[in-house]
Amino acid sequence: MKTLKKILSVLLSVLVVGAIFTACKGKEDNGGNNNSSNNAAVKSIRYLNFKPEIADKYQQIADDYEKETGIKVIVETAANNTYEQTLTAKMATDEAPTIFQINGPKGYNNWKDYCAELTNTEIYKHLNDKDMAVTSDGKVYGIPYVVEGYGIIYNSAITDKYFALDTKATNYSSMSEIKSFKALKELVEDMQKNKEALGIEGVFSSTSLKAGEDWRWQTHLANIPVYYEFKKNNVELTSDAAKKLNFEYAENYKNIFDLYTENSVSDKKDLGKKIVDESMAEFALGKSAMVQNGNWAWSQISDIQGNTVEENNIKFLPIYTGIDGEEKQGLCIGTENFLAINSKASEAEQKAAADFLYWLYSSEKGKNYVVNDLGFIAPFDTFGVDDTPKDPLAKEVVRYMNDKDINNIPWQFTVFPSQNFKEDFGSVLLQYAQGTKTFDDVKNTVVSKWETESNASK
Repeated sequence: MKTLKKILSVLLSVLVVGAIFTACKGKEDNGGNNNSSNNAAVKSIRYLNFKPEIADKYQQIADDYEKETGIKVIVETAANNTYEQTLTAKMATDEAPTIFQINGPKGYNNWKDYCAELTNTEIYKHLNDKDMAVTSDGKVYGIPYVVEGYGIIYNSAITDKYFALDTKATNYSSMSEIKSFKALKELVEDMQKNKEALGIEGVFSSTSLKAGEDWRWQTHLANIPVYYEFKKNNVELTSDAAKKLNFEYAENYKNIFDLYTENSVSDKKDLGKKIVDESMAEFALGKSAMVQNGNWAWSQISDIQGNTVEENNIKFLPIYTGIDGEEKQGLCIGTENFLAINSKASEAEQKAAADFLYWLYSSEKGKNYVVNDLGFIAPFDTFGVDDTPKDPLAKEVVRYMNDKDINNIPWQFTVFPSQNFKEDFGSVLLQYAQGTKTFDDVKNTVVSKWETESNASK
């Protein structure tokens, strides 16, 4: 009996040692990480798409990814203007998305309990400008997946004509010399004096200040002083510190706004009737040499009947306002849409989601979809100069993105407190342009309404 017990004891010891050896060997085979074995068990992930117009493209992407990896990507799409409602409904079910989208820092604050940390993901490592990511306490929770850029669009055929004038009063001979507000102001004001010789009605297209058409000024232009103030004061966009704005760079905003309105196709008193389409038509028809807008404006320009602007003559210039160091400033490049991964999903599903996103934005097949089917300008270093939509303004955005010697300005109007704030800002801007309000009134409105609306939206 004792002999039998000894034999059983020895056998048990061998089995235990063998089990430990097998477990250790398994860890060695996986590099000490069980994610790969966990990923093998993941059969599907879910993606809640924001844009109905590209839902079929995402389905093609999902089909190809499943053929290549065996992992099914279930694409669901919210109807127009219902994304937040759809996301809210889905998160409470067993069909919650593994990948979803947030609308910048405000979106993160709404969904932070569901946003996994993405700091160590491959897709974040390849983000060109890390400042564009949505962060909190130094950690990344949202990654931009498509970018757009805006600045001052100019027609180089007209500026070249100016540089060749015998009557010009400046010493500038190329747009490459225009790297500050001082230089821009000198150029624009002298071009305005020579507008007849240049065949234009004004240097800038009309500043569209009609209610509902003033977003280029109360949002896009305002992004620049907001960015510089928050940067100077190290304000984290997801913190309560972003609920207060002193408008420290109000004079810089005034600099460029006045330059637009005082050297324009239209008189100031008429700006309250102007809309964006008119402004873009003025540029397309050669009535103006410059207009502030983004790369999305190419279709507005090229599709206008009678367009005189040749594709090779359409260029971007940064929006200079007189801020120190702006010689290194680039375009305003950013997005309102950021990818997030559901922190409530299993670790294996989260990794599978991150793997899918990296495949989409790094593999040749994925990048082809991104550029040619989705039509995105992607903000990752996996994309070269040729991996971009072919219109001239998109190419300009990519050129600025790839220039390591300049600092592009990220979009921070996603933290603007409310639509009411923007509308009040636009209204007082119009009154200022028409001469019924002072710029101090503009500054006071911006500061007070920012705080009021920020507190109202808590």
